[in-house]
This record gives sequence, C-alpha cells and structure tokens, in this order.
Amino acid sequence: MSTVLATPSYIKYESVPGYFLQDLDSTNATTFNFMTTNFGLRNRTYTSSSNSTEVGTTENQTQWERFARQVWQLNEESDYGVEYKVLFIGRHGEGYHNTAESYYGTPAWNCYYSQLDGNGTVTWADAQLTPNGITQAQAVNAFWAKEITEQNIPTPQKFYTSPLSRCCATAALTFTGLSLPASQPFIPEVKELLREWISGHTCDRRSNMSYIKANYPTFTFEEGFQEVDPLWNATFVETSSAQNERSRSVLDDIFMNDPSTYISITTHSGEAASMLSVLGHRPFSLSTGAVIPILVRAETVLGRPPFPTRQPWTVISTCATLPPSPTPTTDEAKWSGARMMRIQ
Repeated sequence: MSTVLATPSYIKYESVPGYFLQDLDSTNATTFNFMTTNFGLRNRTYTSSSNSTEVGTTENQTQWERFARQVWQLNEESDYGVEYKVLFIGRHGEGYHNTAESYYGTPAWNCYYSQLDGNGTVTWADAQLTPNGITQAQAVNAFWAKEITEQNIPTPQKFYTSPLSRCCATAALTFTGLSLPASQPFIPEVKELLREWISGHTCDRRSNMSYIKANYPTFTFEEGFQEVDPLWNATFVETSSAQNERSRSVLDDIFMNDPSTYISITTHSGEAASMLSVLGHRPFSLSTGAVIPILVRAETVLGRPPFPTRQPWTVISTCATLPPSPTPTTDEAKWSGARMMRIQ
C-alpha cells in the first residue's frame, strides 16, 4: 500500500502598509505617542476593491469604525487561504530590570549584573513592574476605555501574554475593568514562546506555572505548558535567527488555531521586534508600556518555506568575576525611587 505524503505549506506574512502612522518611515519611534494619535490610525477613507465605492465614510462613523469595516471587507473579498488580522502588540510596563540596567549601564548589566537575581535591595529575576510600570499600564487601560467610548474601537477578541511576571501584570492592569463584549471577556492565554529573547539574564527566567496560577487565577495556559521553565539557560544565548524562528512558530500557532480578527499580544521589546521582522513590518522600537497595532495579511502557501537557516545558540559572554564599574544611563534619583519597593 503506497503512502501519500502531505504537500508542505507555510504561512506567508505581510504587514499591510497605509493604515497606521507606525508604517511610515517618517514616523520617529522614539518620540511617537500612540495615546495621542488614536493608536496611530491614519485619518482616511476607504474604497471597495470590488465596486470602487467608498466604504464606511458616513459622518457618524469614527475612524476606527471605518477601519473595522475595511478589515471586514478585506476578509470577505480575500482569496482562499488568505486572511487578515489586526494585532495589538504591547510591551510590558517598566520593570525593575529596566531600572537596574539604567543604573548600572548596559555594558555592565549585560556582562555581569543581569546574571544575578538582584543586588540585595531589589530583585530583578523574573522582574516585577516598578511603580512607574504600574502607572504606565494603568494609563493604557484608561486610553483603551476612552477609545471604546469615543471611537467604538474593535476590542481584542482574544488575549495572549508572555509568561514572565511583568507581562502578566501589564496585561491584567491594561484590560481588567474595560467594557468588553460578554462573549469576549479578558481571559488571557499564557504562551511560552511569547517570552523575551532568551539568554542568561535572570529577568527572563520565568516563575513556575503554579506561581502564575496563584497570582493570576483567571489566566489560562496553552496546552503543554510546563510547571518549570523549560527554555531558560544560564549558559547559552538565543541567536536572532533562532528567536525569529520561535516568533514565527508562535504566530503560526495563533493564526492556524485562532479565528479571531482582533488579537492582543503582551510581550517584550526584543520579542516585539522579532515579531515585527517576521511580519514584514519596518523596525519600530516600543518604549515600556507602548502598543503598536498592525494589519497583517496571512496567506497559506504550498511548498517549502524559504526561511533563513536557524543558527544555533551561542555561549553567553560575561566579564570578570568582579563587577565592572557602573556607567549609569539615568540619574541616581530614579534608581533610588525604584529601590523603595523591594521585590521578594
């Protein structure tokens, strides 16, 4: 009896330009504020590709209502194997590891202090949010509430988060208490591969599953999520190609198994950058607490994927056993303020 082999296929991602200010090369990521620009949604009208009539341009429609109509129409008119989703990719609020790196300076942080659990006053292993990070997440919550009321923005139908504490806290602070549809409540799913770039930095070593459950009892976990962190390694560093492969894997999982059109992902600066690269979006760095919406076209293509070869992880580079002299990138007052709350 002959064996029929399945035809290989892969998902081709494309960030669709022309809808958000973040798509434009002229938009400066360092100074851009998504909360003063309607998430960056451009003020424009839309034209149907089938009959060349304007879609959703009546005076009583908000810009987000027009955009939602456009996304619906793109999906209605798309070919077989093609779908459009809107991803709200958010970075966690400021964590204690961020203030530690600012205090010690990036060179000293990377080669020495990041391998420690803390400094005896502040703990940054699986870093918690600082008071400023909490305030950042609360501000995004207020912004979402305003957008829901004034723009009737389509809220996420599904929520995903990194398993690291700063992301779980950010997601909870951002979406708890919002006026969400009863059929689409804030019940996030924790996904292992949404974590930060993996290295010997203890801030990126996640807590046990039982700890996450105890602190976020309404959160759910993807199938196969393990009690103990299976990925963090004190000796080896994930290469950029390996991280991009990981990002593609988690995006494939979401796109293949989640029918939602609007999706929230709470993650990290490095992982967000990797996801943007996989999605074909131009580089756009996110400050702590920032969110970027992306319209994604995903097409299932027959054939073997033309992706770069994944490079193996490398050995972490550290400095001498004696700590190097700090080269602060922020003032002592900021660090002193962060030290006020010790994380146990």
